[in-house]
Amino acid sequence: MLKIAWSPIYSHPLPKGHRFPMEKYELLPEQLLYEGTIEKDNLFEPIALENKWITNTHQPAYFKKLSDLDLTKSEIRKTGFPLSRGLIDREVHIMHGSVQASLFALEYGIAMNIAGGTHHAFSDRGEGFCLLNDIAISANYLIANKLSRKILVVDLDVHQGNGTAEIFGEEPQVFTFSMHGASNYPMKKEKSDLDVELPDKTGDDLYLKTLDRHLKKLLESVAPDFIIYQSGVDVLSTDKLGRLSLSIEGCKRRDKMVLDLAFQNEIPIMCCMGGGYSEKISHIVEAHANTYRLAQEIFF
Repeated sequence: MLKIAWSPIYSHPLPKGHRFPMEKYELLPEQLLYEGTIEKDNLFEPIALENKWITNTHQPAYFKKLSDLDLTKSEIRKTGFPLSRGLIDREVHIMHGSVQASLFALEYGIAMNIAGGTHHAFSDRGEGFCLLNDIAISANYLIANKLSRKILVVDLDVHQGNGTAEIFGEEPQVFTFSMHGASNYPMKKEKSDLDVELPDKTGDDLYLKTLDRHLKKLLESVAPDFIIYQSGVDVLSTDKLGRLSLSIEGCKRRDKMVLDLAFQNEIPIMCCMGGGYSEKISHIVEAHANTYRLAQEIFF
């Protein structure tokens, strides 16, 4: 059974006019349920992740400042979010959603989190709409509990997974692969194990050929026994914050390529959603929904 983390807390309200589309977290499960891709039994509601698993990845001093709502104005500004208790509660629930989805992936082959993909959170700070890094926390949880020996992070958000790269810079059990826009945020890139930078306006054909080539090489060279997939849809040509030019169909083919790789090689995969900032919310929801449709089609 496809297991998917979702909670009403994911749609934590932001001030009017804020550019982050929180409504997608409510609309996406509604769409999947309406069309029959999933049923209510597919959804599980995460709880707050235990602090010890957060500070297994993030510096305790940073997490304490975050929990105490004690960030400076500059630190708050870099996150892109107005700091509040509700926002912190949302974050720690999202972290549990990805950890639990990783455990379900070990059982069922794949599991997903309707939120997550918070790859700009560093060990000691938040950036770019990311306060805590669910990718890193999930990977470290699996390693600490001896549930994986080699994890491949496939980060296909339009922005480099700079926080994930920093956290795992010296960790041989996690291989970070980020394919992103060369001239997009963050302007100062970190060093992933493999960074593939794409020029502005890259379309479906070049994107998919490049991805196919690298995935095949990584499967052989890394030999992962678990994959964490950051499936951001800000690669779309309609995205306000991206600079690439994928169609919705091209984005779907991208997801199929990653999910096929995991399924055919019997590698458990946890998928987290990442970014999506198209003007029309329908474009964001449709592109994200394709990831879930493919998961059902390929794995079940």
